[in-house]
Amino acid sequence: MSVIRVLVADDHPVVRAGIAGLFAAESDIDVVGQAADGHEAVRLAADLRPDLVLMDLRMPGLDGVEATAAIIAADPAVHVLVLTTYETDEHIVGAIEAGASGYLVKAAPHDELLAGVRSVAAGETVLAPSIAARLVRRVRTESATPVSLSPRELDVLRLVAAGRSNPEIAAELFIGEATVKTHLVHAFEKLEVNDRTRAVTRAMELGLL
Repeated sequence: MSVIRVLVADDHPVVRAGIAGLFAAESDIDVVGQAADGHEAVRLAADLRPDLVLMDLRMPGLDGVEATAAIIAADPAVHVLVLTTYETDEHIVGAIEAGASGYLVKAAPHDELLAGVRSVAAGETVLAPSIAARLVRRVRTESATPVSLSPRELDVLRLVAAGRSNPEIAAELFIGEATVKTHLVHAFEKLEVNDRTRAVTRAMELGLL
């Protein structure tokens, strides 16, 4: 059985001791080091080359997100599992973007923490149920965000839908042809399309025209 070498990073000695005590009872998990802040976590990760870093987010000096990014930049083979009390979208997304493979809260049952360590060490992604729910809500909210076109972009698209050419649109709206093209480019970007026909179709699908 391969042993998972773990570095624990948390600024509270009692928390570090509790985690080390929990892992001491597991034959396949070995705490090889403890860090009291982000800078120490980065240094020890480089010196000890653990399989996994159990990372708190709120620490003095260098926070957990920055430490995670630095550790993974130095050695992409290291897995980082966040264990924290913070569940805001900013913390969650920041940690994941920094390269963390998992995000658990300190209130998690011991069995969940142990399973999370083993899963992340095996290359899997682990999210606490509450964290997964927040991410789902965030994605749904972002995907539901309506596309917003400016009044002039809508004017141009309406005339495109009516079959007008760029010179005709320019004349009708009393603007330059280059300005018409600029409005179309902006509309294409917002609608995530690359031609006039698809722009009109997509705008109609969204109820903009």
